[in-house]
Amino acid sequence: GKQRKKGPMPKVTLISYTPDPEKVVAAAAKLCYSRVSLEALLDGLTQEKAADYLGMLSEMGHESPLEHASFTFGIEGVSRAFLAQITRHRLASYSVQSQRYVPKDAFKSIMPPEIQAVPEAARIFQEAMENARNSYEQIAAILKEKYLEASDKSPAAIKAAEKKAIEDARFVLPNACDTRMVVTMNVRSLYHFFALRCCNRAQWEIRAVADEMLRLVSQAAPALFAKAGPSCCLGQCREGRMSCGKAQETRQRIAALKSGL
Repeated sequence: GKQRKKGPMPKVTLISYTPDPEKVVAAAAKLCYSRVSLEALLDGLTQEKAADYLGMLSEMGHESPLEHASFTFGIEGVSRAFLAQITRHRLASYSVQSQRYVPKDAFKSIMPPEIQAVPEAARIFQEAMENARNSYEQIAAILKEKYLEASDKSPAAIKAAEKKAIEDARFVLPNACDTRMVVTMNVRSLYHFFALRCCNRAQWEIRAVADEMLRLVSQAAPALFAKAGPSCCLGQCREGRMSCGKAQETRQRIAALKSGL
């Protein structure tokens, strides 16, 4: 898949997606209103006709056919705080790096830009991360020795003790601890995800990931995601009194990332 990385930004990769997603969705939608066979529908469905039909589908508000195409992403360089946010989107599949099985003694920390911009805050943040690493290592070592006391000290026993130790040592790891995951969503779920997370009111980290996801799927299936984005890109902002007041700026940002600029 194609990917882009800017400085400390999260790394997002489009791993795979439903072959010919625009034709799949268009055929599913046409089937609802046609008497001809599915084979006949597919035979006469060119990419151009599919794109035209998807535009009509959007105007009709017929969203269920969007569920027949899905996209799978690799997401790296994000925090456990990000994980707590993205998994609130329940109509999706997640595979996340385990802190039970993967030692995190040398974890990388995700520092928020607002903290990084203030030297004193950044210094305190880094000290907190180092304290967390040291605490993690010390607790894991103490527990490992405890579990080995009544064992035969064989390689298998040592490995089992290490695994069991980090299961509890992980409780001192911070929200800033880095993680990686594979995420799959269907197109309908992606529309909902983009509406909320490409919005300026979304937190910086998940907004950066959502923007990159939207850029990648727009390259893969431009007609399918032509109407995807926050509510202000489709008409009026739905945030009410909580609106950021930057609708025009947001529309320009979304249009630019869709076009690959």
